[in-house]
Amino acid sequence: MKFRYEFNIKSLPKAINHNHKIFLIGSCFTENIGEKLKKYKFSVLENPNGILFNPVSVSEALINIIENKQYVANDLFEYNEAWHSWQHHSRFSGITVEETLEKINQSTATAHQYLKQADYLLITLGSAWIYTLTNKANNATVGTVAANNHKAPADWFERKLPDVAQVITVLVTMLNKLGSINPNIQVIFTISPVRHLREGAIENNRSKAALISAVHYLIDNLPKLYYFPAYELVIDDLRDYRFYAEDLVHPNYAATDYVWSKFVQSCMQKETIELMEIIKEINLAFQHKPFNAHSNQHTQFLATYFAKTKALTKKYANLDFDKELAYFKNLND
Repeated sequence: MKFRYEFNIKSLPKAINHNHKIFLIGSCFTENIGEKLKKYKFSVLENPNGILFNPVSVSEALINIIENKQYVANDLFEYNEAWHSWQHHSRFSGITVEETLEKINQSTATAHQYLKQADYLLITLGSAWIYTLTNKANNATVGTVAANNHKAPADWFERKLPDVAQVITVLVTMLNKLGSINPNIQVIFTISPVRHLREGAIENNRSKAALISAVHYLIDNLPKLYYFPAYELVIDDLRDYRFYAEDLVHPNYAATDYVWSKFVQSCMQKETIELMEIIKEINLAFQHKPFNAHSNQHTQFLATYFAKTKALTKKYANLDFDKELAYFKNLND
């Protein structure tokens, strides 16, 4: 008997390897994948505006990065004795205007340069629901979409659900601008399996349906777009609350790891996967906590992995193992 519905995933036409640069933007699920990519030594830049959920905020962030927008004081607002941007996560907020602008503009400039050279753009959309500013919000242009609410009062926002056509329009506008700065980049779309139940169960499903319909319309009609079914893997393949955290909203480690394994199988070259296994072994050695750090056995262990890591850096000069080499060498000394 079958107890799960497993399905085939279309392979990424041009598979990813360690020579590629990967730009990730979107929901918290983006950061889960980004952390795994970094762990395996891929060149990654993720969420230069912080976590973003809706397609309008994702598109606006990318357009501003493409245009290398430099934010000024009028782009910020003050709330709870700190300065914030409606287009950025609160990790960019600061006590002074200058501090906030420095963090935002530095991140934008770095992202602009990286996006021009990136081989892949991975966009993870979490929710189609948008929150627009009302006339009660500080320093607000009414109707502006807030990427983050910064824990502001509820009456500062009006909730709206764009229809599929509107989602398509904002994404097409962004993709057209993306082509002007990097015509060869391949875009990977995913829909986050995180359930936005604070919107309501029915509202969450309406939202996901709008995102899925819009993304597949684009993939059917535009080149260099690919859909990775992270949402379907959790909702239709795993399909069990065992694979969610206690909040019943976020996929747990097992689910995220399963989705990651499918991503690797469908999007990575065979040689890349083999290299990842070697990197995994070095990662485990790097994390090893010895019972006796001064034993001959541990000294030999360190020497072995120093030599193995050193040899790998000579073969793959673009991989950064500085921390690992320092660890193996210093303890060996």
